[in-house]
Amino acid sequence: MSGIKAFQELGFGFVEIGPIVLNEPKNQIKPRRENSHILFSNHQEKVPLKLAIKKLTRLNIRIPVFAKIDAQVKRNEWDIIVQHLTPFVDAFVGTSEQIIPYVEESLICLEHSFYVSFSADEMNEKKSEIGTLIQHTSIGGIVIEAPRRIEGSYWREVANANECLAKLVKQVKDLHPKLMIITSGGVETPEEACALVGAGADLLMLTDGYVKAGPGLPKRIHERLLYEKVQPIKNPNWYWSFLFGLSILVGGIIALYIAFTSIVLPYDESFIGLSKADIFQINPLILSFMSHDRIALAGTMISGGILYIQLARHGIKYNMHWARIAFHSAAIVGFLGIFLFIGFGYFDWLHGLFWLFLLPIYYFSFREGKRVTGTPSSIHGKNDKEWQYGLYGQLMFITLGFLILAGGIVISTIGASKVFVPTDLSFLCMSSQMLDRISNNLIPLIAHDRAGFGSALVSVGLLVLMLSLWGFREGEQWVWNTLAAGALPAFIAGIGTHIYIGYTTFIHLLPVYFLVILYVFGLALSYPFLKRK
Repeated sequence: MSGIKAFQELGFGFVEIGPIVLNEPKNQIKPRRENSHILFSNHQEKVPLKLAIKKLTRLNIRIPVFAKIDAQVKRNEWDIIVQHLTPFVDAFVGTSEQIIPYVEESLICLEHSFYVSFSADEMNEKKSEIGTLIQHTSIGGIVIEAPRRIEGSYWREVANANECLAKLVKQVKDLHPKLMIITSGGVETPEEACALVGAGADLLMLTDGYVKAGPGLPKRIHERLLYEKVQPIKNPNWYWSFLFGLSILVGGIIALYIAFTSIVLPYDESFIGLSKADIFQINPLILSFMSHDRIALAGTMISGGILYIQLARHGIKYNMHWARIAFHSAAIVGFLGIFLFIGFGYFDWLHGLFWLFLLPIYYFSFREGKRVTGTPSSIHGKNDKEWQYGLYGQLMFITLGFLILAGGIVISTIGASKVFVPTDLSFLCMSSQMLDRISNNLIPLIAHDRAGFGSALVSVGLLVLMLSLWGFREGEQWVWNTLAAGALPAFIAGIGTHIYIGYTTFIHLLPVYFLVILYVFGLALSYPFLKRK
């Protein structure tokens, strides 16, 4: 029961606990792996009643809880377990031998439903009894367990468990169309879950297949089932979001042009009291250093613009709620970054005007995004090699996004505090005190560039992180294209500008080199999965 709290965040609609016993048995053997199979002991682990109540009272569980009572529990113990668990669970699961006498002898209306559990072999023998069984008002339905294979003192699901289970479900559903059928096991892939639902299963319980496929299986099953029901609906209102991204892209190109040509603008010169020529005469490396910060900022803006545009064109346009969240989370953080610009008392008028220009565009983008509430669907239903490679590729990009985000926070903090790292001062061949003596406002000007660059990195990091977390699905070619094209400007600007000005200290560029490695491996590993047609 240790993972019950986490399960409700992973796409499960309900959870089964158990098997419940009154007292903890002395002999309990944990499951073990053998090749690709998970073997369960005939003396498997069980949950004592006291432990179950202790866990259920402590946890804030927002999904229904079914309590499975161990098949060996006798009538007197059954009564005690049901009585004590009733306030904490929503339904009980047990054998027909346990449930039928209990519901028949109960003189009062029972508070919870009871689900009768059958093994696959029992179903073949007791199909005729189900009609009588479901006449009891307290019987909510039946649970059909996947067929098992005995191996000594252990058992495991048979190789064709899903196929056998689907046949049984269909046979029972044909006989009793209104009967609630829950399956237990027999599911390792979304396709297998789809097969059971297609056969007539109302609810599915995952067992060892969940361990094999990983914690994303419930989400993948939901998306696969959703694909059968609805197709993505185009949202006609996405143009303002597209325009927002386009504006940032154009702004980045303009900033890149300025960084390569004039570097400093007239109001920069007025603020520090020195012209570009004066700075060049004092130390030409100062201009090179300022150029490298501004080129890096411009490259990051271009990358951010591409990511925003793609989220608008392929996410918000198709009513994807996750794309809306990613878009606006990063945009709001980007807007807040303007306050970092004035951390050292310098306000960049061009940035301020650009901020004011973007504000109304973003307002209309935010308004149109309120109607974006769609849930993603996916046709992917297999645990094949492409999917496995895709998981590794996704991990690379999640790590990439997180590190860009962390790097942006670090750079913003440095820009708003000490401004320089030791390698910066080594490149400039000057100390902070020497720079301050040149002009009291020179360091605030450089700090403004640093903080702005850090803020842009935070936004881009959030975009990459959320796109990687929520956008990876089979055949989503636009996600691969977005990550491939979106990261390039920032990497080219980040590494290229250092080479351009001769600031190539290895330790300084090491984080960027590591990010590039993650980027390349992420693209290579996710290509077969995301680009599959």
